[in-house]
Amino acid sequence: MKSAPTPFNPGFHRFAVFTACATFVLIIAGALVTSNDAGLSVPDWPTSYGHVFRLPPWIGGIRYEHSHRVIAGFTIFLTAAIALWTWLADRRRWMKALAIGALGTIIVQAILGGMTVLHFLPPAISTAHAAIAQTFFCIAVSIAVFSGRKWVEEATSVVTDSDRPTLLSLALLSIFILYVQLVFGALFRHHGLPWWPHVLNAVTVALILTWTGVRALLQFPRVEAIRRPAVMLLFILVLQLCLGFAAFLTRVVWSEGAPQPEFSMVIATVSHVAVGALLLATTAVLTLQVWRHAPAAQKDQVPEGRAITA
Repeated sequence: MKSAPTPFNPGFHRFAVFTACATFVLIIAGALVTSNDAGLSVPDWPTSYGHVFRLPPWIGGIRYEHSHRVIAGFTIFLTAAIALWTWLADRRRWMKALAIGALGTIIVQAILGGMTVLHFLPPAISTAHAAIAQTFFCIAVSIAVFSGRKWVEEATSVVTDSDRPTLLSLALLSIFILYVQLVFGALFRHHGLPWWPHVLNAVTVALILTWTGVRALLQFPRVEAIRRPAVMLLFILVLQLCLGFAAFLTRVVWSEGAPQPEFSMVIATVSHVAVGALLLATTAVLTLQVWRHAPAAQKDQVPEGRAITA
């Protein structure tokens, strides 16, 4: 017997959105730590100067590092609440698995953060820490989408995609190339790679994401669930390219040989990291909506352009 559908829960959805927003703040806090060279300002972990709850001296880089840890702890608490709430109230098995996976991801993220301190900021571990942080942000945003009224209650209008490559293939390729860029950027910030692979790959990212966004708008202009994230993707991409250029100027050109991080470099880099996280999450949302609304055409499906309601 097929189980009853999960009803829309506005309280759970608002909590999921709040958790995603808290995760975004956590990414900004982490970028502030890295950009201000504050990663070893608190030399121990999981305690801070030997204490769990006592506030360490609020000076220098300690402000950034300890604030980052506090926000991370709060986000872990929110994620645990999401996992428990989902397990008790959501009838979708895959949603339960996703929520448990989110909790496991942020725990791994916390452990990697501690390892970066205990092992004195090795580039490989620090890069993994950055990549998993944005992966968790995408998971948190996905939970917010899956718990929304439109995903839970509204009937799905499906339009088949008979073009090659399919839009879903382009969206998945966009996610892949963004992860490559994320790794290159994190390695560069953590002194594990020169700047040029990150800059060169930015050209590839711009081309593939532009192709994906424009293709989505031209092929499915009437499917709101696809059109809206596609417009956001293109807008955020332009903003990210501008911020990337500013970050390059302030970090590589203007701040070379500076005794400490310049304020302009910190602002440009943190903004670049934050908007990069938004770009990845928006691409993930577009991918989910394309998967739901525009599957690839099969032999037994209706011709392209005709919609069926599920």
